Amino acid sequence: MKKNNNNPNVKRFIVIGVLCIASSLTDAQDMDLYQHTTAIEPYIIQYRHDLEAVNYFYGPMPKNWGFQQSAASPEQINRLLKIDADYLTQLKGFDYKRLNTSGQVDYVLLNQKVQRHQEECQEALASYERLKSYLPFAENILQFEKQRRRGAAVVGKDIAILLEKTRDQVDEVIQKLENVTTIESADVNFLVNMVESLRIRLESAFDFYNGYDPMFTWWVPKSYESLNEKLIQYKSALPAKSNWKVFNDGSDIGGQPIGKVALNKKLRAEMIAYDADELLRIADKEWAWCVAELLKASREMGFGDDWKAAQEKVKNTYVPEGQQPGLINALYDRGQAFIKEHDLIVIPELADETWGMIMMTPERQLVNPFFTGGREISISYPTNTMTYEQKMMSMRGNNPHFSLGTVQHELNPGHHLQYFMNKRYKPYREENFNTPFWTEGWTLYWELLLYRMGFAKTPEERIGMLFWRMHRCARITFSIKFHLGEWTPQQCVDYLVNQVGHEPANAHGEVKRSFEGSYDPLYQLAYLIGGLQLLSISDELVGSGKMSYTEFHDRVIKENYLPMEMVRAILTNQKLEPNHQAKWKFYNFK
Repeated sequence: MKKNNNNPNVKRFIVIGVLCIASSLTDAQDMDLYQHTTAIEPYIIQYRHDLEAVNYFYGPMPKNWGFQQSAASPEQINRLLKIDADYLTQLKGFDYKRLNTSGQVDYVLLNQKVQRHQEECQEALASYERLKSYLPFAENILQFEKQRRRGAAVVGKDIAILLEKTRDQVDEVIQKLENVTTIESADVNFLVNMVESLRIRLESAFDFYNGYDPMFTWWVPKSYESLNEKLIQYKSALPAKSNWKVFNDGSDIGGQPIGKVALNKKLRAEMIAYDADELLRIADKEWAWCVAELLKASREMGFGDDWKAAQEKVKNTYVPEGQQPGLINALYDRGQAFIKEHDLIVIPELADETWGMIMMTPERQLVNPFFTGGREISISYPTNTMTYEQKMMSMRGNNPHFSLGTVQHELNPGHHLQYFMNKRYKPYREENFNTPFWTEGWTLYWELLLYRMGFAKTPEERIGMLFWRMHRCARITFSIKFHLGEWTPQQCVDYLVNQVGHEPANAHGEVKRSFEGSYDPLYQLAYLIGGLQLLSISDELVGSGKMSYTEFHDRVIKENYLPMEMVRAILTNQKLEPNHQAKWKFYNFK
């Protein structure tokens, strides 16, 4: 069909299209690119992908497409160390003075990230050398895998002989293990991961040749199967030798305190300029403030100074079965109305539209007794499979007043908004500078701010929000006390029940999740500490009139994952030294 460019409708569409393109170009020209990038971003992205390239090539290559994470071999670690050395040299040669504050922050954090990775690699090499008597068979497997990497031709009979010899070595080390009493839990974890890595590498090499190389396929399969079984047997035998402690204090909760030195080292790495003892002081002071507020609410409710009795009344305000989702929607709408009324933050229309809701499984509720969030809100509430006691504890622990502040914590402006904005502004920071002090600090900050601004209208609602603030104080205390070796898990559970007012099953789940799960030892204390950090920055900038709340919150959320000290540096336009270390004292002990 012949085109008719004289058609007025066609001309109109062309004009509209040109105007749309011009409008988009104007928008792009007006955009502040420093909202999205710095001159250091290319180094951050390249470093991440260079590590991934090394880990892919020097790690096991499964026969199906993809990358399989596993413990690194000595050859792999040495190659990673070369990458680290190269990037430290590049950063040292970079013209640091020409960077703005945001660029300096990226430089400082990347430099520290590379140095920490270098240290971790050196520690892994040292561990391998120290424990290689438990891995006398490793080199045989690694050499076989190295041949597979670029498809070198192999002699099937020779590989079968090698695998038979390797199986005997594994069998011998299994027998020697029977005479070993205990091994440090960290060493057992290292060995288990290394044995599994070797097993995956063996499988990868075997799968490459088997069925494709006729003589390999004739000679090797039985020897491979025998060796693979021995590796599985060895891996299964190692955990029994661990000194990992499942405490016989009545809790049946396991864990391994890391000690004060390691705890303080982690705090410095997260740019927290306080040690563990000082954080305990902060927790104590915040706890005392919470008790004073609880007493005011308790007296208003007619319970005098018996705030725990007032809290019991609040717990029994739970909604009937099946009605928790409706409560969440109502609390969300109320929170959004309050935020708009006080001009606190502009929430993008799509972020408000696209949060979802799911119900938490009974199994997950054993370690997550309250709802969680992110892209959606996961509601913790009874199911038909629970006992009567379990149902009542879940309903009481998730009553409307306890849920008042936490709905905003999980959805907007909390975790859901984080998820939404992190994908759109400086996403490279989320991938590389992830820290719980920002993840949970931002959301906890909103609980602190909303309480301060009078979001809780009644004494019952104040008790509900204060429950969580006390809970966050308790997280600082019990997590530090445990890792200092001063409290057992049961003491932590008792503390949550007797001092904070947790239901027993909920307290047990909280402590179990903290010490047995994949959480970093600092994760639980990061909630309140990160929130207090951000509240201090807010008071400094909004409280002084330098920014409005809307401006402040928009700037913070668009910076993506950073230590709060670095957020403050950007917002106050500081000039940082390339080797900057944490020094910001955000808390007033007076």
